Amino acid sequence: MIYLDNAGTTKVSENVKNAMIPYFDEIYGNASSLHEMGQIAKEHLERAREKVANLIGAEPREIYFTSGGSESDNWAIDSACKIGEMRGKKHIITSAFEHHAILHTLKEKEKQGFKVTYLPVYENGIVKVEDLKNALADDTCLVTIMYANNEIGTIQPIKEIGAICREKGVPFHTDAVQAVGHLPINVKEQNIDMLSISGHKFHGPKGVGVLFCKKNIPLFNLINGGAQERNRRAGTENLAGIVGLSVALEDAVNEMNEVSKKEIKLRDKLFEELSKIPHSKINGDKKNRLPNNFNMSFEGIEGESLLLLLNDKGICASSGSACTSGSLDPSHVLLAIGLPHEIAHGSLRLTLSKYTTEEEINETIRAVAEVVEYLRKMSPVWDKLEKGEIKHVI
Repeated sequence: MIYLDNAGTTKVSENVKNAMIPYFDEIYGNASSLHEMGQIAKEHLERAREKVANLIGAEPREIYFTSGGSESDNWAIDSACKIGEMRGKKHIITSAFEHHAILHTLKEKEKQGFKVTYLPVYENGIVKVEDLKNALADDTCLVTIMYANNEIGTIQPIKEIGAICREKGVPFHTDAVQAVGHLPINVKEQNIDMLSISGHKFHGPKGVGVLFCKKNIPLFNLINGGAQERNRRAGTENLAGIVGLSVALEDAVNEMNEVSKKEIKLRDKLFEELSKIPHSKINGDKKNRLPNNFNMSFEGIEGESLLLLLNDKGICASSGSACTSGSLDPSHVLLAIGLPHEIAHGSLRLTLSKYTTEEEINETIRAVAEVVEYLRKMSPVWDKLEKGEIKHVI
């Protein structure tokens, strides 16, 4: 199989796997226990915390381990809203194409009386700083804008957004699940107050993540029980997963330049070759995007059929977020950048990793071209487009 759905999840690297093994049968104590085995586990837990902090420019006490990006997003939003409510501030700013971990949480906050402003992202998939400035109000309690989009990979002006929020005294959270391990990140230099991470997006294990929260911002418990994570997040720490995440992040940061160059070369080859297919369109800014992200729409076809036929050819691809893969609705991300429903339905997302080879990309180019041609020949809509009975959109 050719695996090109690395935005959905990644293969756990051999280095990470080997680093985790001792925590299943040797260093398996509970880090909250006072005996020697527990204290050894505690020492390893804090080493991993320090490693993660150093890799993103934070302090160890600002790192909280979670079950993944969705929990981190929920925790950040919930805490900011509680602080805001106490201060009489119930306005939140986000973007129109956030991950559903953000959007669904904000919908719940709207039911609780919060007002949410959804900034447009335009055809290039990038928030305009000027729009943020205009949206900020005296009662704004949180700005949450993703670092890089999970479907089209476009990178947001995070440092500039953070600077504006810092100037106005508004907490700034970014869902950096797709960016961490793929782009250089320093929370202090980039004016980030809270940041979400998920280990399985950069060759770490599933079920473990991080919330970075600046030390002067209070966190309210999302999970109650024990005194873990400095009394802020109850539950015995997943030590094997936490160590795996820390090793995966260290490897990703160390390999970033080399891997990015390789991914950009392969990604751009996909764009160059598949753009030759008539009536196709690149979604989002072509350059200001994650190194490994390819997203295109092909007029006259349906995305689900495209994915199933590519799967028959041994290629694992997607049309958008894995979290909504069962939905028949067009991607909210593609609608947010202005694509009509019929075009948004015909999208293809391919996301690469350090393991992707040029041979796999060459095979994928051939397969996509064949499948698009096959589906168009079968499509009555495409027949009408070609006869001029209806107009091409792309």
